[in-house]
Amino acid sequence: MRRNPHRSPQFRSHRGLNTPARGGFTLTEVVVASALLIIAIVPILKGLTSVHVHASQIEYKTRALNIAQARLEEIKARSVYNYGSSYSESNTRIDGVYLRTVTDTAISANLRHITVICGYDADGNRVLAAGETLVTLETLIARRW
Repeated sequence: MRRNPHRSPQFRSHRGLNTPARGGFTLTEVVVASALLIIAIVPILKGLTSVHVHASQIEYKTRALNIAQARLEEIKARSVYNYGSSYSESNTRIDGVYLRTVTDTAISANLRHITVICGYDADGNRVLAAGETLVTLETLIARRW
């Protein structure tokens, strides 16, 4: 018995006998592919979240370092002509979320110890707690004349 070429499996479809069968995915294939995609994406998203958190911490530390360096340079420049002035300050708010504390300790009549502490005020209480301190810079300033 001779087979009809129009009735072979590659031409069978619900539309008629002469139209080619269309390829598609079964439900099982779609579920397996989705599961594999989820398994691959979860670690990637976790890694991206971790990178974002570390980038934010680096940004906070960099900004705090810039604030502390600027204040320390300002104190050193002013001390040339105003050595006798006190430069101490406590929890001065900078840019709304950063706090800066400066301590000025006289070591002798001609030598002072300046410490600048700067940090990100995470809890918003306007007090720089130990966990919020990001940068501590220290220097000695001597009387020039």
